[in-house]
Amino acid sequence: MNSTAATFFTSIEAVNQAIVTLSEKVGFNTLPLVSLTIILVMALILTLVVATIGGYGTYAERKISADIQARIGPNRVGPYGLLQPLADLVKLLSKEDIFPMAADKFLFYLAPFLAILGVFSTLAVLPIASGLILTDLNVGVFYLIAISSLVGVGVFLGGYASNSKWSMLGGMRGASQIISYEIPVTISILAVTLISGGMSFGKIVGAQGGLPHQWFLLHNPFTFIGFFVFFVGGLAETNRAPFDLPEAESELVSGYHTEYTGMRFGLFALAEYAEVFVLCGVATALFLGGYQLPLDVTNLPQIPVQVIQSVVFVMKSLFLYYVVIWIRWTLPRIRVDRLMSICWKYLTPLAIFNLVGVSVWEVVFHGQSLAQLILGH
Repeated sequence: MNSTAATFFTSIEAVNQAIVTLSEKVGFNTLPLVSLTIILVMALILTLVVATIGGYGTYAERKISADIQARIGPNRVGPYGLLQPLADLVKLLSKEDIFPMAADKFLFYLAPFLAILGVFSTLAVLPIASGLILTDLNVGVFYLIAISSLVGVGVFLGGYASNSKWSMLGGMRGASQIISYEIPVTISILAVTLISGGMSFGKIVGAQGGLPHQWFLLHNPFTFIGFFVFFVGGLAETNRAPFDLPEAESELVSGYHTEYTGMRFGLFALAEYAEVFVLCGVATALFLGGYQLPLDVTNLPQIPVQVIQSVVFVMKSLFLYYVVIWIRWTLPRIRVDRLMSICWKYLTPLAIFNLVGVSVWEVVFHGQSLAQLILGH
């Protein structure tokens, strides 16, 4: 299969012939221009899809929480309340855009856009299917970790620029929390790159199979523990309960976005819910086999394969999304000192232990998984 959306679509015979014909007519090679157009169109489609998933994440949050608490949830706007996110969008767009008099105007307006930019920029390396990834960078993991840090910057600037003690406390909590939990998350990802032999998401997914015993989750005992370290750290990085200290309404009113109104507040909310989906997508790619199918698709028609792989990837990610919401409405928020203790006293040492354990496993068992050792193949 082709590694990127551009190479996949340009390899289709009809598209390739159209490019050749167009190049002959205009007198120059149009392949780079067509490839760029495909990337831009795919980026737009992927952004809109993830934004829609983020918007309906608020609907899922309310419906699942209502189910857990024996309530009904949204049911007035559209069938089963399915148009509730659209009603929320109209409400946010119609709200007055209030700017605090003593706030830093430039940073105040910049913060929500940094949060959105940090989330949607990660979509460039998210492997939806074997031929539907915007760019399969050989440093994809490094890019993901680096660009997602913009979300933390946006959270901190939102609190700092508001010139409010409640917002400032929320921003400081967010900065310390996100920076701290990046360490166990990054170390857990490094353990996966050791097994796959590269930092490309295409290579990481390609090193796994479609059956559960072929996933990195079950590759060895250390990666099994590493998945939970990554997932817990990801919950903290995305400010999800029980680690939602930056927006703790019980003591900080609404945290770092207290002073934001209208669609600027909506951008922070969209960034949070979209980031949760990205987190689940990355966890799926790293530990749950990504888009891999439990059969050989080499000789099958490519377009149906891409569709099925995309559905498999999204369904795995949405299952984890459900777990994230389930956790929020099950566990109470923890204290800020315990939040930092979990990171530095438990998760970080455990992540380092797992990294060393994976290294030793690779040397001793020559890269074989636990299933290969037991089953002999």
